[in-house]
Amino acid sequence: MKSTLVRKKIGDKVYKEITQERKIKIITDSTYTTDGESILIIKDSPICNLFLDSTTTTSIKIKAMTKVSIRPKSSTIDEFYDEVVIERGACVELEFVENTWYILSSDGLKLN
Repeated sequence: MKSTLVRKKIGDKVYKEITQERKIKIITDSTYTTDGESILIIKDSPICNLFLDSTTTTSIKIKAMTKVSIRPKSSTIDEFYDEVVIERGACVELEFVENTWYILSSDGLKLN
């Protein structure tokens, strides 16, 4: 994600705000590797095997409109799991910190 500094002037005060540009992509492939996206919407495939590439992506939200198997290219998820499976309608947010992917927010996870 690209960060941008925005200055707003209200009266005599100047406020600074850092905004981040989001890269959103819709995936319809049965296999996909992340490439710097901040949001992925996965649909129109019976199942998608999603690989998290920590060299290009460190923070991502995934919305599944189909079954999605999420696997890091290296390391683990929550220091334990090699794979997380989410079903249709589920959403998960992951962050890469100190060589591990952590689930920060989720609904409807099915762990395998």
